[in-house]
Amino acid sequence: MFTLVPVNFFDPATAREALAAVAQIGDGESVAHKQIPGYGAVLIYSGEASAPPEIFSVLLDLPSCPEYNKLMCSWDGGELSLAIAQGRSLLLANSFAAPDFVTAQYYILLAMKSLQLNPEVTTIRFRTPLTADQEMALYRYFKAVESGR
Repeated sequence: MFTLVPVNFFDPATAREALAAVAQIGDGESVAHKQIPGYGAVLIYSGEASAPPEIFSVLLDLPSCPEYNKLMCSWDGGELSLAIAQGRSLLLANSFAAPDFVTAQYYILLAMKSLQLNPEVTTIRFRTPLTADQEMALYRYFKAVESGR
C-alpha cells in the first residue's frame, strides 16, 4: 500500500499519518518514503525501506517516455502498477489487483477513459515482458506497444 503526497506538503514526521489516512497500517508495520524526482511528489509506503512497491520503479521510468502522453505499466500476473502523465504533470499513479491480463487491460483503458486520453495516439510501455498475444491485444487500442527491459 502506498500514497503520493506533493513534496511541498510532505513532512517525514507525519508520513505514517498520511498513509493511515488512505490505508490500514498494522501496528508493527514500518512506513518509509522516497521522493519521485521530476513530478514533485513523495511516495509513502508500508514495508521495508529497501524494497519500495513496484509503482516506485514505474514512476522513475515514466519520464523516459518521449511522447507528451506518458503511460507506463508493470504487470506481474497479479497486480498492475500504472502511471500516466501529460508532459511534466503526473495524472495518475495506482496499483490494481489484476489476476489476468484482461483485467489489467480493463484498468488501463478505464484510466485512459477517465482522464479523457485517446489510446489511439498513445504509446503504452510495460516494464515487464509481455507475450505476443498480450501485445497484439493492446495493439487493438494503442498506437504502439513496448515491453520488457
